[in-house]
Amino acid sequence: MADRTETEKRNLAKELAAAVRGEVSFAAADRALMTMDASNYRRVPTAVVAPRDAEDVAAALRVCREHGVPVVPRGAGTSIAGQATGVGVVLDFTRHMRRIVSLDAAARTAVVQPGVILDDLRAAAGKHGLTFGPDPSTHSRCTLGGMIGNNSCGSHSVAWGTTADSVRELELLTYGGEQVRAGRGTGPTGAPTGLPPRLRDGVKALVDGQLALLRTGYPDLPRRISGYALDALLPEAGTDLARALTGSEGTLGVLTEATVRLVETPAARALAVLGYPDESAAAEAAHTLLPHRPMTVEGMAADLVGSAAGLPRGGAWLFVEMGGASPGEATARAEALCRAAAADGATDHTLVTDPAGQRALWRIREDASGAASRLPDDGGTARASGAERGGEAWPGWEDCAVPPARLGPYLRDFRALLDQHGLRGTPYGHFGDGCIHVRIDFDLLTAPGIRRFREFSYDLGELVVAHGGSLSGEHGDGQARAELLPKMYGPELVGLFERFKSLWDPAAGLNPGMLVRPARLDENLRFELLPRTPVPVAFGYPHDDGDFSAAVRRCVGVAKCRNAATGPGSTDVMCPSFRATGEERHSTRGRARLLHEMLAGEVITDGWQSPEVHEALDLCLSCKGCRSDCPVGVDMATYKAEFLHHHYEGRLRPAAHYSMGRLPQWLHAAAPAAPALNALARTPLAAVGKRLGGIAPERPIPRLATETFTRWWWHRRKAAAPEAPAGRTVVLWPDTFTNHLSPEVGRSAVRVLEAAGLRPLLPPTAPLRPPGAAALPRRHRPLCCGLTYVSTGQLDRARAVMRRTVEVLSPLLRDGRPLVVLEPSCAAALRTDLPELLSDDPRAARLARSVRTFAQALEELAPDWQPPRLDRPVAGQTHCHQHAVLGDAADRRLRERAGLTGQLSGGCCGLAGNFGFERGHYDISVACAEDQLLPAVRESPEGTEILADGFSCRTQLDQLGDRPGRHLAEVLAEALGEGDGGEAQGG
Repeated sequence: MADRTETEKRNLAKELAAAVRGEVSFAAADRALMTMDASNYRRVPTAVVAPRDAEDVAAALRVCREHGVPVVPRGAGTSIAGQATGVGVVLDFTRHMRRIVSLDAAARTAVVQPGVILDDLRAAAGKHGLTFGPDPSTHSRCTLGGMIGNNSCGSHSVAWGTTADSVRELELLTYGGEQVRAGRGTGPTGAPTGLPPRLRDGVKALVDGQLALLRTGYPDLPRRISGYALDALLPEAGTDLARALTGSEGTLGVLTEATVRLVETPAARALAVLGYPDESAAAEAAHTLLPHRPMTVEGMAADLVGSAAGLPRGGAWLFVEMGGASPGEATARAEALCRAAAADGATDHTLVTDPAGQRALWRIREDASGAASRLPDDGGTARASGAERGGEAWPGWEDCAVPPARLGPYLRDFRALLDQHGLRGTPYGHFGDGCIHVRIDFDLLTAPGIRRFREFSYDLGELVVAHGGSLSGEHGDGQARAELLPKMYGPELVGLFERFKSLWDPAAGLNPGMLVRPARLDENLRFELLPRTPVPVAFGYPHDDGDFSAAVRRCVGVAKCRNAATGPGSTDVMCPSFRATGEERHSTRGRARLLHEMLAGEVITDGWQSPEVHEALDLCLSCKGCRSDCPVGVDMATYKAEFLHHHYEGRLRPAAHYSMGRLPQWLHAAAPAAPALNALARTPLAAVGKRLGGIAPERPIPRLATETFTRWWWHRRKAAAPEAPAGRTVVLWPDTFTNHLSPEVGRSAVRVLEAAGLRPLLPPTAPLRPPGAAALPRRHRPLCCGLTYVSTGQLDRARAVMRRTVEVLSPLLRDGRPLVVLEPSCAAALRTDLPELLSDDPRAARLARSVRTFAQALEELAPDWQPPRLDRPVAGQTHCHQHAVLGDAADRRLRERAGLTGQLSGGCCGLAGNFGFERGHYDISVACAEDQLLPAVRESPEGTEILADGFSCRTQLDQLGDRPGRHLAEVLAEALGEGDGGEAQGG
């Protein structure tokens, strides 16, 4: 399609728009979002179509067929072998065709459309004590259509098999427009049922003519996913056409509906985590556990998970889940398994029966596909491949499988092959099925590295076959492995695959280049067009050697950010804007893809001035959730600030950047007139001010404090307030929000810190100078963390205010004093943004290390202090920046000691500093608040303490809810019975 004229493209666009009721887009942004999946490959589509139903699919196929344009069906885009990328027209099933058509609990079946998210089906089936057996780690976002296309498996395959084992009937449309209803069994002539005559006769002739080859050409192992499963068409296999088409990667037909089998879930589960001396020992032991009928046997080694909490002693672990009709039965079965494992070489074990503990351990396993993409630094050791960054690791050999009893010897040979090629990887995965996941630090940026990638792939293909294995044990062949299928099956059977493809798709219009007649495995690599030298940037990107391209490359496409729902007990934040809109461009992955294409310059051609990237980043809340929740640590808040910095360089900015981006200086200037401004904000003139300032008209303007926190502090100092014992001094940071908008938080914090035996001091900033007085010396002017400048991309100004902050604070912190920061967003800015913008100043890193939250300071410096007991439940939200950067473990322990019970919700409040105040963001801001925060507060019982340490969170609750939130310092100070030491003004 790239060679077609603009006239041909316009005609195609016109005819698709007329024929399809769903969305049809030829826009650069929509095409850019579909160039990649979770593999190493990249292809640029001509258009993206989101069909509303099967009629739309048929219409799109007809138009594409008439124009000779290929079609690629696509689900969530989490495929790891490249089969969800392609040229031509991409059919995006995630927008509309995501309905569970019916669910028959008695028959244990469900009828689903291809865009149904697996977790949605599992939730619907769970109401009847049922589930869909296959459960890949991407279960929160992968689609049933994608699972059927790839024959996905998951951790429970030792109990419930692959997707092919769960498919009963498929409805498809061929590229030629023929309707297929594929099931199991034959008609009177012995041919498969549900096929039009051409296909019916052709399939029967092909199978009848190759019975011997089909009976002998396939290896016998539980995770054989590679190639077409033509052996399912044998008479002794029941002539199972649905099974044969499962795993065909969208190359034979486009799925429009599927009938799938559901399985009964055990009433109770127990998770045994078994420790072994090393990976080989765990691999050797895995298949010996199968007679105990486990539901899972998953393996991981220490080079991937390190010293993760909750794991028993050992250098490698098996995660073995046992089910039962009752908790007692599940536990007894798990205990028996642990005893057997101990007798067979296990060094230790942990048995977990509570669901929360199991979820925490399973998260370690589920995040592995992303975590394995960033290998630990190898200490600078030169690598034979010549890769520039040893920390980056890639798929390509993600999931080959061998017979389970051969896993130990295979892994030893695999490790030796890595060493031979000078490569590193961290194997993990489905040890009980002999299926190994691994990401390898291929150098895919240079010609020598790509040659090594190819050579290694051929050698590993031979190794897998030598052990009787399958090139793919879960994710399909795609482009990554299809070239090597002759090694596994031989030329005769691969020739049969090609005949089967030609029978179904004679025009080669469906997903060409996949599975049969494939492109080379080292073509279409997604890194080919990226800059080979670092682009000039403002942030230091310390974890990516200062290279913005490397930072963007962090996104490998596993799409955890596309999780549209939060599970029980979830504290995750990422990605609030995607959960509010459901659009790929507003996910962390979508934004990373657009930045990738911006750097590549082929689809997104305007560089830093790109309107497509700007539009996608506009709804990024800069919540920083991806910094912690993304398995590979994509930091979209930083990337957004970087983009805005370049986008508006030398240009007029939006009004909100001048009003809210420079909020600290406006609040400082406005403080002497706070009473008058508060009154003015309640008059009709406020609407004019909001319009001029780019502020959403729906937002009330927060009240200014009539006495700032710093003024209160200095008045108190003059009154010679008693001091805590010397030697336990902390520097208390007077952030802009506490100082000018919530001074009661600062006053309360002082009370609590002093009650704990600490001596808080403020930096040398004086209260506001009276009108007409001389200007304050530079060192006494208000300090700032730079947060609002960073969030609006005013990075030159941010650096200037940060440098002065470093200059003033460095002498105070030189002796190791902690810097206590009450506002989580300011603490996060000082901890991360400041050292990353001032990477040339070692004092910045020292300042960042000194930052402590209120709870952290109390825990570290006053460990014996007992807070007052409140003995009541809590609700509210952990601040998104605290979750992402600082952690809340100390806060949870402090709440527990104070008798504040319950868990705060995850997510983001939606106000997110300037975001929710900006014109055009109000609806999204409210939607984010309604995702977790507001429901958690509404559902909490009377008498619950509503906690919200962030000013934005409290403001959102004040403006949208009916129950205000307070900072933990306020709650504790009130319980001390001393009041807050001043009139609670402002905020």
